[in-house]
Amino acid sequence: MVKVLSGLVAAIVIAVGGFFGFQFYTQHRIASEVDAALEQVRAAGGKASRGKVSYDLLNRTVTIAEIAAQSAAQPPVSVKIGNLTASGVSQPDAARFSAETIEIADLDIGAAIGPQPPSNLSYKLPRITVKEYSGPASLQRPPASSALADIYRSVLEQFAGVAATSITAPSLTGTINSGVATPGGGEVAYTGLAMQDIKDGKVASAKIDGAVFTVNAQGAGGKPDKLTGNLANIAGYDIDSRAVAAMFDPQKASDDQYYRAYRQITTGPYVVSSGQGLNMRIDGITIDDLGLRPSRMQVPDLLAMIPAPGAAPPTPAQARAMIEKVAKLYEGMRIGNAEMRGFSVETPQGPVKLSAMRLDLDNGKVNEFAIEGVDGRAPEGPVKLGRFALKSLDVANLLRLSAQFAGSPPPPDKALDMIPLIGGAELRGLVAPFKNTGKQVSIEQFSLDWGQFVGPIPTKVRMTTRMTTPLDASDPILMALIAAGLDKAVIDNDVGAVWTEATKTFALEPVSLELGGLLKANAQLSLTNVPRGVFTLNPVQAAAMAEQIEAGPIELVLRDTGAIDIAVAQYARLQDVSREAARSAIVDMIRSAREPAAAYPDVLAALDAVARFIETPRQTLNVKLTPRGKLPLQQLNQFMNTDPLLALSQFRIEASTGL
Repeated sequence: MVKVLSGLVAAIVIAVGGFFGFQFYTQHRIASEVDAALEQVRAAGGKASRGKVSYDLLNRTVTIAEIAAQSAAQPPVSVKIGNLTASGVSQPDAARFSAETIEIADLDIGAAIGPQPPSNLSYKLPRITVKEYSGPASLQRPPASSALADIYRSVLEQFAGVAATSITAPSLTGTINSGVATPGGGEVAYTGLAMQDIKDGKVASAKIDGAVFTVNAQGAGGKPDKLTGNLANIAGYDIDSRAVAAMFDPQKASDDQYYRAYRQITTGPYVVSSGQGLNMRIDGITIDDLGLRPSRMQVPDLLAMIPAPGAAPPTPAQARAMIEKVAKLYEGMRIGNAEMRGFSVETPQGPVKLSAMRLDLDNGKVNEFAIEGVDGRAPEGPVKLGRFALKSLDVANLLRLSAQFAGSPPPPDKALDMIPLIGGAELRGLVAPFKNTGKQVSIEQFSLDWGQFVGPIPTKVRMTTRMTTPLDASDPILMALIAAGLDKAVIDNDVGAVWTEATKTFALEPVSLELGGLLKANAQLSLTNVPRGVFTLNPVQAAAMAEQIEAGPIELVLRDTGAIDIAVAQYARLQDVSREAARSAIVDMIRSAREPAAAYPDVLAALDAVARFIETPRQTLNVKLTPRGKLPLQQLNQFMNTDPLLALSQFRIEASTGL
């Protein structure tokens, strides 16, 4: 509505600019030019009128009283101006009109919005001041029709032709009133509005000192509620209205270029509260480099997304079409960085706080969405989170994929199509309650990344975890660890897998696992002759392709940091013998396997190394298996199921122990 008003005001001001020249210094001619501007509103089917027009030749001041206009469009938009005064007016050339100051008093804008019965929307500005104004001496192209898109296009065209050092308004009050306390009605009051350095459709800065609002809402259980809030220090910098104008230009409907609309948008504290106990605060918001892409954000398409009053619920086909338009919206915006800081809200479990939330957006994709510094409470106890992030999130195509299944769940194979649309996830510094024990689980770091897709299947994956978790004393499996004095598990693992198409190799590397107070393990495993066709959701094709895969080298390094002693102690308790006797018994069982393996010298050497590993605690066991020749993986699996010693004999085995 403010932009519609701006177009009307600009039309009137430009009409005043046509008064100057030798023959224009008469009050009658001024009135005639103003009437000509208002006649354009009447010619479009609307209403327009004005009061007295006067001109002070000595002070070069034009005054127009009681301007009123109403559009022909339904529902109509009305504009009233109590008084407009332009001081220090001049005409530097035939095409331009200037004024040192333009004062607009008692500006009212009114409109009816929404379904029947409509709500009344109104804006009131007691005073607007424009300094060092310069604009066209004649009205530019009027709106092609009374359609909203044509009116906005005309306003933006007029705005691109004017210049001013500042435009200020001490206050602006907006009200939505339906006559009853229905959800959505309310009032917002702005203070300290100011725009600086306006020229060629650009604004160096636009600021609002504060905004206070009250909104009728529907609370829990459908009970009426009232939201109140205030937002301080709203500012935009390096604003370019031409980026918005491109959205109204049909000739740019195929323009894929991004046009920067704002270099930066910032706000100060934002506080919201309700009568039912909601209390929310945001310390500040910053948005950098907001760009618009005309090919994805044409105004007619955006307006078509708004359902008509009383429209029936959309059909599945209509819902899919709507989601596609929303996906294009995401592709039509570019955000260098958006950040929300210092979020807090009261909940029944207590306050929830969030230090920061950050994201960017380019071509419908979020490079990283992150939240940091979460501090809240679950029913079992406090919860803290240092950071959570999603990487390479393709929002637009996630929406498109969801549109395919509007009204029904996706089949499993189609659900996997979502995997390539997310690049990974990261979590740091999570501390949460462990059941109802009063103890906490701590995840120092968890990271999962994937990529290099063949269809929906990633062929490159890496996962790292560092965490500490209490041991559940009620779990029989953990009794041996608890009996040994361990009350928590410290886990540190790093697992990576990658397929290299050029060499047809698949490698598990690195593979590392550390269990604090128990063991450290590192492994490497590779497969060769792995074809691309094995990465498929078709089980028949995958099985056929798997016949080509061959086993590669395997390496294992195992460092005992206490696990052997705990296993020996548990065996001793079960057998009711001393620890020394238990250790000897375990070693004897290992060495008893030498007899059936007598025909395999490498296996014998490996058994001896394992026995030494048990005999002397806190050692490191090194094992390396190298295929003696081509070894199909399916054949190896058959050997493992029928004759494990025969399977091991297919490898050259090197085994050793050391401190």
